[in-house]
Amino acid sequence: MTLTFNTLVAVSLVYVALLFAVAFAAERGARRGRDRWLRSPLVYTLSLSIYCTAWTFYGAVGYAARSGLEFLTIYLGPSLVMIGWWWTLRRLVRIGRAQRITSIADLLSARFGKSGPIGAIVTLMAVAGITPYIALQLQSISLSFAAFAQGMAGGRMAEDAGLVAIWTAAGLALFTVLFGTRNLDPSERHHGIVMAIAVEAVVKLVALLAVGVFVVWGLAGGVAATLERIDASPVPLWQGEGARWAGLILLSAAAFVTLPRMFHVMVVENEDDRQLAVASWAFPLYVLAMSLFVVPIAVMGLDRLPAGSNPDLFVLTLPLAEGEVALSLLSFLGGFSSATSMVIVATIALSTMVSNHIVAPLFLRGRPAEQSSRDLRRVVLLSRRLSVAGVLALGYLYFRWTGTGAALSAIGLIAFAGVAQILPAMVGGLVWRGATARGAGAGLLVGAAVWAWTLFLPSFGALPPEVHAAGPWGLDWLRPHALFGLEGMDPLLHSVLWSLALNTLVFLGVSLVTFPSPVERLQGEAFVNIFDSAVAPRAVGRGGGEAEELLVIAGRVLGQDAALDFFRREAEAQGQSGHLPDVTPAFVAALERQLAGSVGSAAAHAIVSQVAKGATVTVEDLMAVAGEAQRIMDYSARLEAKSAELERTARALREALGKLTRLAEQKDAFLSRISHELRTPMTAIRSFSAILREEGLRPEEVRRFAAIVEGEAERLTQLLDELLDLSIPAAGAHPARPARGAAVRCHRPGPGGGRGGAVRPPAGPARSGCRGDPGLHGSRPSGTGVHQPGLQRAQVLRRTGSGAAHRGASAGNRDCRGFHRQRARNSGRRARSGLRILRPPALCAGAGGARWGGAGPGHLPRGDGKAGRIRDLSARHGRGGLSRGAAAEACPGGRIACVVNGISTIFLPA
Repeated sequence: MTLTFNTLVAVSLVYVALLFAVAFAAERGARRGRDRWLRSPLVYTLSLSIYCTAWTFYGAVGYAARSGLEFLTIYLGPSLVMIGWWWTLRRLVRIGRAQRITSIADLLSARFGKSGPIGAIVTLMAVAGITPYIALQLQSISLSFAAFAQGMAGGRMAEDAGLVAIWTAAGLALFTVLFGTRNLDPSERHHGIVMAIAVEAVVKLVALLAVGVFVVWGLAGGVAATLERIDASPVPLWQGEGARWAGLILLSAAAFVTLPRMFHVMVVENEDDRQLAVASWAFPLYVLAMSLFVVPIAVMGLDRLPAGSNPDLFVLTLPLAEGEVALSLLSFLGGFSSATSMVIVATIALSTMVSNHIVAPLFLRGRPAEQSSRDLRRVVLLSRRLSVAGVLALGYLYFRWTGTGAALSAIGLIAFAGVAQILPAMVGGLVWRGATARGAGAGLLVGAAVWAWTLFLPSFGALPPEVHAAGPWGLDWLRPHALFGLEGMDPLLHSVLWSLALNTLVFLGVSLVTFPSPVERLQGEAFVNIFDSAVAPRAVGRGGGEAEELLVIAGRVLGQDAALDFFRREAEAQGQSGHLPDVTPAFVAALERQLAGSVGSAAAHAIVSQVAKGATVTVEDLMAVAGEAQRIMDYSARLEAKSAELERTARALREALGKLTRLAEQKDAFLSRISHELRTPMTAIRSFSAILREEGLRPEEVRRFAAIVEGEAERLTQLLDELLDLSIPAAGAHPARPARGAAVRCHRPGPGGGRGGAVRPPAGPARSGCRGDPGLHGSRPSGTGVHQPGLQRAQVLRRTGSGAAHRGASAGNRDCRGFHRQRARNSGRRARSGLRILRPPALCAGAGGARWGGAGPGHLPRGDGKAGRIRDLSARHGRGGLSRGAAAEACPGGRIACVVNGISTIFLPA
């Protein structure tokens, strides 16, 4: 069979005519009500096959020939989304039906307070991102015609192949205008186009499987031989970086839900949740079948075709090289179907976005409501048809600028990275009530700018070489492929990393510092709680306006018949006779959603707002906003409570740390004092023992020195016993056993007074100038008593007396009285005054800043908190309070207030 250029063109035209016939038949069946089979989950699943474009039909084989199994990433991402993200897709579909969403730009515009700027930003980003994709489809069709030209006689085919792209674009524009923009309401189901896409899905799957079967069983000789050839081939099957794999899977998954054509068929064309449920398992099987023979075709193409052959065309050139003309034609139609189906749906989606979010808002700006609604229908229809031609023209220009040498997979990944910038705002708007329009807009702009600088502009040589080498204006950190100094990464991953990361950070940061408007809050509640039947979309700032005015405007946008039918249904729902319902907030919201199906949510919001201007916010709206504010206040209160609790915990930890530090200091001081007390008698014993060893001592001297040694030994033994006694109560072994005693009055001796030794009550005046006071029980004391265990009494009094006698001269002519008292264990008496434990060190501050005091075991605190408690003795007999229990630790004005040990012994002025 000889294939000529005219034959190839004729086959293409027949195939396109067949698609027209299928589309017409589906449209007519839908109008007659015979559309049940058009609404089946099978047709819906096949319509999702527009994801498999010429890139996956031709480019997947070339991708495998260049990078091995890395081509699987473009299939794994969508499969994971359909299987693992089904709940989110169901949320998208529900929102699309509830809000009458017409495009992905309309989705974000409706979510963020029906914001016109958000819709315009998403539209411009989508046009910029899809332009390379449309160029890819035109390039694949041109390459397929060129592949046939190489096997034909004559040069006419080679010359005509250069015009294939522009004629293809023109034909696709005609088909799209006829079946995609005949009706103003794009939210109505395009049964004709969906059915044509389903047919094309079957054609490209059958074509790819047919070529695969021919390669495996017709060329390789079976499955076993094919596997042997794969093992021996140079295709790097198992090579690839894990980071690149993860990045490409994320990129393909993001593109699957954000590509305008995928959003259109998955959300806008969806009828019910059952379609999505079937597609969640059927679509992964479809892409599995599409990828089944990719590696065998790539291996056999490298093995049998001449060196330098384009791997992207192995699906077409392998049958041609083997003389299989019919199979080659089928393969050509499969690639043609993959390219045309994508272009048709993409241009429909983009034209809707351009007309609703760019043309209509510009047209409505500054015009009265009546005039704008009168002309809007005609303007929107015309702008959609012109947008179809404009989008295809941009794709053709990109194709001409980039040339025909770029790999199809590279162009497809550039488009994926562009549309993926919509993902952070879309996901955040679906799950986060606090996301704001300012945050979404800022994130989209930053992400788009980074993507354009690092990937889109370098793809067609728009940046000079010096910018790539040194950055703009010599700023090295702004180099497109080494942004912020990150070098050595794959350019695609580099762009995806920075663009999505900065996009997400800016979106979150700006949303956190800005406050959503009431419309944003209510729309956020409707989106986040879409599965809550109690949440219904509400109108904000409306409730006024006459029904006749609204009917006139609705008739000019929807058409008179559609507007009357809608108003009649609403009136019947309200129980009204006639066709004019009451203008309630619920009706205005329903009218806005109906208009949004034709002109988008932002334009519909602007139209209705002009008619219903001056109305106030309804009570329901205020309650909804107040409820949201109350939730925020409750959350803030919980945060403040947690902060206060943390502050209390930190304060307690600081106090505990201070106590531990003081205990450590006391431990060090205790060890120092113990060593001093033990060294004193030991030194005396050693000194007098040395004297006793000398010869010539008189017997009375020997007896005196021996008595001194014996006395110091007894003192040392007593000190060790007291240390043991201190350690036992501290360990909780037994409580102290107090006994009744007497008071000791110590006063400063006159000039020439000697240094005192031990003070032993109640033995009368001692050499130190201290005297006993046995009449304490019968007289009213004028000082403060000290509660001290019996075993430490002698040491305390000895230190008290000796300290007062020895240091008293430096404190001025003052009398100090120290009281020592013990109580019988079973006396039955109980003090009524407060207690206080004082702290070491035992220092006394006198006039002039002199510090003095004793040190020793008698002055040490006890761990059980019972020793050294200060008690007001005068309060025991009800004679009035003379409490100085909280003894001062300083002596202002030259007075002495000393705390010898701070716990056991008190010195106070008389």
